[in-house]
Amino acid sequence: MIMRFAAIDVGSNAVRLLLSQVHENGGPPVFKKDSLIRFPLRLGEDAFLVRRISKEKTDQLVRVMSAFRSLIEAYAPLAFRACATSAMREADNRAEIVREVRNGAGIDLEVVDGRTEAEIIYANHSERALNEEAAYLYIDVGGGSTQLTLFADGRSVDSRSFNIGAIRILKELVSKAQWREMKNWIQDAARGWGPLTAIGSGGNINKIFMLAGKKVGRPLSYKMLKELFRFLSRYDFDERVRLLGLRPDRADVIVPALRVFLQTMKWADIEQIHVPFIGLPDGLIHQLYDKYKSGNRPASA
Repeated sequence: MIMRFAAIDVGSNAVRLLLSQVHENGGPPVFKKDSLIRFPLRLGEDAFLVRRISKEKTDQLVRVMSAFRSLIEAYAPLAFRACATSAMREADNRAEIVREVRNGAGIDLEVVDGRTEAEIIYANHSERALNEEAAYLYIDVGGGSTQLTLFADGRSVDSRSFNIGAIRILKELVSKAQWREMKNWIQDAARGWGPLTAIGSGGNINKIFMLAGKKVGRPLSYKMLKELFRFLSRYDFDERVRLLGLRPDRADVIVPALRVFLQTMKWADIEQIHVPFIGLPDGLIHQLYDKYKSGNRPASA
């Protein structure tokens, strides 16, 4: 049996639409991505600096969501869900934007809090492909926030969202106190669980993995991440675009994002990180599938 679902992630750096199939054939369900469409919008530049999203970017968001709506209708999924994260959380005009998206694109956009965002990302259950008896720290670094979830003893032990993201760091909007707060939480959460392994998600760690040239399924070491940090830091923005082939909206945030991964792994004494190429849209697909199978049918297209 093949089922289709769709998910929209309105992030601080980009807006993404994931169209995905779920295959059932007697064993565990298999999730296969049909298409991931990404549109760089960078709502965080407005929200983090002036706590409002401009009319220009709001109009652009509505146009993107209208296009996504047409694609969803053509894809005909059993259900879809649209969520917005850090930038929309901080925008004082978020309620107005939600109304404009509903009226202009016919999509109900849900602004989720940090804990809910972490739960969605954790819904991917990437640890099941590894060793479920081990302890893992899920690390998702976005433009506006970092979601951390500690998984041990076959369950989610603790979870926390921090307003530390690549765009905020780029704009020098993260204080020393915020870094200390995250460090203290990581060290407290990791204490007593033995050696941890990291599971990383988000566009930046996916790109970093590709730059490392590692075989899919193999982890990256902390040492290699440090080497990549030094390598990327030697180039300025223009050189990362021109010489390394990075997209402009990736070239400026990849180094601050890598800094968050390195700090997190250092504070948790983690030596390796797995990169399963998943993120919030993938977690939404898993949640939609689980709800559909439980009979609690979410809204369809």
